[in-house]
Amino acid sequence: MATLHVNIVSAEGEIHTGEAQMVFAPAKMGEIGIAPRHAPLLSALKPGEVRVQDTEGTEHFFYITGGMIEVQPTSVTVLADTALRGDQLDEAAALAAQQEAEKALEGASEETDLARAQQELEEARARYQAAQKLKGKR
Repeated sequence: MATLHVNIVSAEGEIHTGEAQMVFAPAKMGEIGIAPRHAPLLSALKPGEVRVQDTEGTEHFFYITGGMIEVQPTSVTVLADTALRGDQLDEAAALAAQQEAEKALEGASEETDLARAQQELEEARARYQAAQKLKGKR
């Protein structure tokens, strides 16, 4: 069986490395699925969940706040702005961050404040959704 070598890294360091049979990532234009021998690709990532299906079929979940993905026929590299393993997600903290971001968006006045508040809300919503999905509440 053909596999992909997967590396997920962030500024904090290496988050995951290993062999996989499938990778799913939140590209800017929509979710992408990557299998072995995929065509080369470079894409920006939006906040959301990266899923790695290992060679035994077990899915590993990671939350990212954005970044870039590089795909080669035998490898996938995710360069995340920030990344957390699925088991590090705290649903209550994610919900609180989402509510705080919503309040900040309501109070934003200038264009730069508005853009930053929208980005923070997008990240907070993606984190909360990832936490819910991991807990089986979706």
